[in-house]
Amino acid sequence: MISVTLPDGSIKELDSGSNGFDLAESIGPGLAKSAIAMTVHQEQRDLCDPLADGDLVSIITVDSEDGLEIMRHTLTAQVLASAVKNLYPSSKLAIGPTIENGFYYDVLFEEAISSDDLESIESEMRRIIKTESKIEKSYNGKQEAVAKFLNLSESYKAEIIQESEQEDNFQIYEQKDSGFIDLCRGPHLPSLSHIGEFKLTNISGAYWKGDSKNQMLTRIYGTAWKNKKDLKAYLTRLEEAEKRDHRRLGREMNLFHLQEEGPGAVFWHPKGWTMFQKLIDYMRQKQNAAGYQEVNTPEILDRTLWDKSGHLEKFGENMYLTQTPDDRVFAIKPMNCPGHVQVFKQGIKSYRDLPLYLAEFGKVHRYEPSGALHGLMRVRAFTQDDAHIFCTEGQITEECVKVTKLVLDIYKDFGFEDVVVKFSDRPEKRVGSDEIWDRSEAALKIAVEAAGLDYKLNPGEGAFYGPKLEFVLRDAIGRDWQCGTIQVDLNLPERLGATFVDSDGERREPVMIHRALFGSVERFCGILIEHFAGRLPFWLSPTQIVIASITDEANEYAQLVKDRLLSSGVRAELDPRNEKISYKVREHSVTKIPVILVVGKREAEESTVAVRRLGGKAQDIMSLDQAVQQFVKEGCSPLELQS
Repeated sequence: MISVTLPDGSIKELDSGSNGFDLAESIGPGLAKSAIAMTVHQEQRDLCDPLADGDLVSIITVDSEDGLEIMRHTLTAQVLASAVKNLYPSSKLAIGPTIENGFYYDVLFEEAISSDDLESIESEMRRIIKTESKIEKSYNGKQEAVAKFLNLSESYKAEIIQESEQEDNFQIYEQKDSGFIDLCRGPHLPSLSHIGEFKLTNISGAYWKGDSKNQMLTRIYGTAWKNKKDLKAYLTRLEEAEKRDHRRLGREMNLFHLQEEGPGAVFWHPKGWTMFQKLIDYMRQKQNAAGYQEVNTPEILDRTLWDKSGHLEKFGENMYLTQTPDDRVFAIKPMNCPGHVQVFKQGIKSYRDLPLYLAEFGKVHRYEPSGALHGLMRVRAFTQDDAHIFCTEGQITEECVKVTKLVLDIYKDFGFEDVVVKFSDRPEKRVGSDEIWDRSEAALKIAVEAAGLDYKLNPGEGAFYGPKLEFVLRDAIGRDWQCGTIQVDLNLPERLGATFVDSDGERREPVMIHRALFGSVERFCGILIEHFAGRLPFWLSPTQIVIASITDEANEYAQLVKDRLLSSGVRAELDPRNEKISYKVREHSVTKIPVILVVGKREAEESTVAVRRLGGKAQDIMSLDQAVQQFVKEGCSPLELQS
């Protein structure tokens, strides 16, 4: 007999050699029916895996989040892969992982397929699912596993196995009805009867191992959910997200563009740059009010500084290096922090000078794989609203609480009140001793709890120099965006020789709290464009008002209206073209102009304007004086309204 412990602390006695199926059945028939996998000491395993005396076991059901992930995994590794091989026998399978909300499989096809072929692949998948085939797992030695896949002409699978450092226990899953096999880390569903609802969504190109020197594969994407209701809700969100795509809206609103000669870099147009600068102005006012001093540090610094800081060792693969004719090697900064330490080091600092707040809207460059680039959301060159607080260890809690309040106040100003906080602790690649990390993590946990914030653990995702809090915003259609961060760093000041004179006359290293609120200003612009579906708040809109004249007789008055608005600080443009007013309204609505002032002969005679709001059909008639007063007030930022 063996004894296993359940999540509620109860003990279950089972026969020796029992597995997850036996445990689920011993608990009850309902659980046995819905069980699909298990965790043993918090590690996911297949139900067929044997249990040992003393195991801590939890059954995973198909209705849980973990169960949904396993269902998606089985769907791609067993069903999609099997369907592709049935329809395209000469194809070669590469890898098929799960991703957020779905899955994909990379395949080498003898002849290219298109999105038109997804329907037939989906139909074959549904046929396979109807078999409700059982899925069984076997463990294989390295040579045995390689031979199996080479015999099937699956060279990518054989390559994965050959390059693995392990020599045994390669898991191969087989559908008993068809004999289809695939290499996978698992766990998988015990049978295809547990598959929910799915849909193949699109295809794209992908290089084997992400290396452009390798062959281009076809990546088939899909999504899967527990039931039809969840699938329909997700597909509706996808449609809404497509309507809100900041890249399309960016073109329509003439905000920015991207081009191949500058991968991951943004070409801001006048209107987009106006929006960008309004965000900077807003943040600058917020920071100034909180006591930050703005600095500016070089974009290119000698590599020796990045060696000392640890960036080249731990972050070097994401950095751009350049060598000058005199053989000096420089790095384009991926972060502002080493530069801020240099500013701190100028002159002797006393404990009385702390906390010291240094802020910078610094342009940074980080290499991202080309396949990861996505409009403004994932770029290689971006502006951080970066700041560093130099303080004593005793000041960590108070300063972190201040920053959490500041960041949440800022998000509220933009309409984001649903914010999730994640606590990310030490990563595998890091600098500093475990003792320093223990102190850093403890200090940050005390701070987040002192701020009264609930948080989720995000294990191993801290920065290489310190633990961090991540602030995740939820937008208008329920998508999550990680933006602001707070990081407690006891490593960098010591590595770069930053000290202050303490009250006892001794020199000590300050604590460095890294802080970004928007994060990337470029990315925050993209988030706002999608959150508001292009209908930006009036104060943030690049062009707030267009004055559209009905006839040439009104052009002179239209110019007067524009001049009045501009002189009052309202961003206004004039449209005097000889076009129908309905055409003008429609055209400016596409570019998301918040307000159109329609003026004709009557308005000119009476010094009035007809006000038409974006999305509205009715027009309000206002005197010019009233309109100017109204739009000056609407043009105030949330910060200006508060003051």
